Amino acid sequence: MVILGADLHKRTHTIVAVDEAGRRLAETTIPATAEGHLALRRWAARFGERRWALEDCRHLSRRLEVDLLSAGEAVVRVPPKLMAGVHRSVREPGKSDPIDALAVARAALADPDLPVATLDGPERELRLLVDHRDDLVAERTRDVARLRWHLLDLGIEEPAARSLDRLRVQDALAELLAVAPGTTGRIARTLLTRIAAASTAIRALDAEVGELAAALAPSLLALPGCGPLTAAKIVGECAGISRFRSKEAFARHTGTAPVPVWSGNVSRHRLSRGGNRQLNLALHRIAITQMRIDERGRAYIDRRRAAGDTKTEAIRALRRRISDEVYRRMRHDERLRATPRATLAAAA
Repeated sequence: MVILGADLHKRTHTIVAVDEAGRRLAETTIPATAEGHLALRRWAARFGERRWALEDCRHLSRRLEVDLLSAGEAVVRVPPKLMAGVHRSVREPGKSDPIDALAVARAALADPDLPVATLDGPERELRLLVDHRDDLVAERTRDVARLRWHLLDLGIEEPAARSLDRLRVQDALAELLAVAPGTTGRIARTLLTRIAAASTAIRALDAEVGELAAALAPSLLALPGCGPLTAAKIVGECAGISRFRSKEAFARHTGTAPVPVWSGNVSRHRLSRGGNRQLNLALHRIAITQMRIDERGRAYIDRRRAAGDTKTEAIRALRRRISDEVYRRMRHDERLRATPRATLAAAA
């Protein structure tokens, strides 16, 4: 088996081939175009049994990944969090595209449970929508902070915290700013217009994301503590739960699998800093919500605390259990979506 690690950039891709012992066999750099990808597959044809390892860089890796998968190649995604440890262990000093590609290949060798890549499906559409919504929320938050400083300068009373996304508050503030003098007043009116437009777009995205999440993950939405946005984040970041060979591999990807740190007679585990932090945060939200509203979640936390865990340790344990439940429910939802397609294919 030969692993082909890729360091990806907007205009060029550098690929390093290594054997099962991590020894460098060959390397090449190609333009990041369809013609370059075709030339890359011809170059790689010399290696019989091969697997591609691409650092999971969202838009940077997508075009090469799609071309490789369409050609029947085996591709795995290497989380960027894995790269730091590999870079530290590489004896070759410095930083270059071949060194980075070699690190990607060796990271793929070191972790046999990496998620495989698949062709785009509805999960990518959901991920794009959620990412766009996150960007709009971040931009609105910055505009709200700027607007509050200008209101202070104009002597206008600030609205309550986290209220500027409401139409009623925006309308009332627009009336006050309509007569605000000078450049400060003009900038404040512009900011309020942008905040109102962003709020309208965010509400529309919330409705669209909720509909898609309900269609793709009804079982996941039924999990206590998991709302539409959290379900959408999980579905989009997973990009197909069948990419993970087991619930344990999924837990490692989400960073919920504890890391053993013990010596002698002391046996304990610590928090994993690896994995997909977006997924980890989504699972943490579910855990915190279950502590508030779900009797089973509260009971589990109480049992862990009674056994000697701290509150933080108990939440980590709950998050690990939620990871397994999310995996099970997403597998169930994926099977349900596949059943109608299989029925139609049999009928044809």
